[in-house]
Amino acid sequence: MFERSYDPENPVFIEPGTAFMELHQRGSQAERFDVIVIGGGQAGLSVGYHLKQRGVRFAILDASPRIGDAWRKRWDSLKLFSPAWLDSLDGMPFPLPRNAFPTKDQMADYLESYAKHFELPVRSSTQVERLRRKDGLFTITTNHGELVAKQVVIAMASFQNKKIPAFASELKSEITQLHSSEYKNAAQLRDGSVLVVGCGNSGAEIAHEVSRSHKVFMTAKKNDEVPFDGASFLGRWLFLGLLMRVVFHRVLTIRTKAGRKARPTMMTKATPLIRTRAADLARDRVERAGTRITGAKDGLPVTDDGRVLDVSNVVWCTGFESGQSWIELPIFDADGWPRHDAGVVTEAPGLYFVGLPFLYSMSSAMVHGVGRDAARISGVIAAQSQAPEASELLHAHA
Repeated sequence: MFERSYDPENPVFIEPGTAFMELHQRGSQAERFDVIVIGGGQAGLSVGYHLKQRGVRFAILDASPRIGDAWRKRWDSLKLFSPAWLDSLDGMPFPLPRNAFPTKDQMADYLESYAKHFELPVRSSTQVERLRRKDGLFTITTNHGELVAKQVVIAMASFQNKKIPAFASELKSEITQLHSSEYKNAAQLRDGSVLVVGCGNSGAEIAHEVSRSHKVFMTAKKNDEVPFDGASFLGRWLFLGLLMRVVFHRVLTIRTKAGRKARPTMMTKATPLIRTRAADLARDRVERAGTRITGAKDGLPVTDDGRVLDVSNVVWCTGFESGQSWIELPIFDADGWPRHDAGVVTEAPGLYFVGLPFLYSMSSAMVHGVGRDAARISGVIAAQSQAPEASELLHAHA
C-alpha cells in the first residue's frame, strides 16, 4: 500500500515522489496511469472499488456529466426488473427495502453515492475517442487529451449506438420518430396511432404505457417470456432467487458444460419478457402487425406481410450496436465481439473487459453479477501491476 493524495477537482490518486507527480508538475500532454477504466456505470465502479481495495492506481473515465446518467436518460416510468436485494454493488447495500423495485433514478443516485462514498477517481464528461497499443502501453485519446496506461479495463455495455433502419428517413416528416433510448413518456408523441417496432422488454413496456393514451400497433416476432410475475412472492423467489442467483450466476458459466452450450444462443437471443408479457399487451389492445418493418410506401411504414400502417408516431425498439469502433486493436471476431477469456484479452496483454453479456456467466451483464467479474479482473490487474517490468515500462515512456 502506498501513500496517496486525492484532489476532488482532478480525481486521480497520485503517489508523491514519483514520475506521476512530476508529470503533473511539468504539465505533460499525456498523463500516465497504472490502470485506466473506461466506463463509469455499475461495471466500471465495481472495478474501481476492487482496484482501490488492492491499492492499484487508476482513473475511471465516464462520458456523462454525472455518474448514473445512463440510467437517468431512460424513460420516466422505468423500474429495474430485480428488487433492491439484487441491485447492490460490493461494499454498499442498496438503500431500499429488500423487495422494492428501484426506479431508474434511484439506481442512478445509488451509483453516484457509491462513487462518492468510496472516493472513486471518476473523470466525468470524458469521452474516449481512440484506444491504441504501442510498445506494450495503451494510449487513450479523449476529448480532454491523451492518457497512457499499462493496463486498460473496458467496462461498458455492448449497446452504445442506437440501431434504426436506413429506410426510417423515407417516412413522412410529420411522423414523430423516437428510438427507445430517446423515449421519455407519451407526452412526446403526436395525437394519433403509434407503431412500436420490436418486442423486447423495452418495446413491451413502452407499448403498455403508450396504450393508455394512444392506439398502438406492434411489429415484432413473438418473444419468449418468463412464466410467472417477478413481483409476486413466487416470482421473487423462483425467478429472482433461483434463476438469477443460482442458474444465471453459478450454473450457466463458461466453466460448465451447460453454460458453454447455452452461451452462443444467449449472446444473440432476445431477453425473455419479464414484467409486461403477451397477455398484458392483449389486454391493452395492442394490435400485432407483421413481424418486422420492411420499408416505406408513400411515406408510411410497410410490414413484412404487406400491410401499410397509417400512423402518426414510430418508436424504434430495435436495439443497439456495440459502438466499439474506437478500439483500434485486432481483437474482434467476425460477429464484432471482442475475443477474450472471461474478460482477459490474451491478444492484447493488459486489456480487459467487464460488463459484457456472458463474459463469465449469464449474470455478467447484470447488476448482481458484475461484482464477481470485477473482483477477478482486479486481481489479475493487481498481480500484473506488482510485476517489476510493468512499472519500469511505464516510467520508461514518461
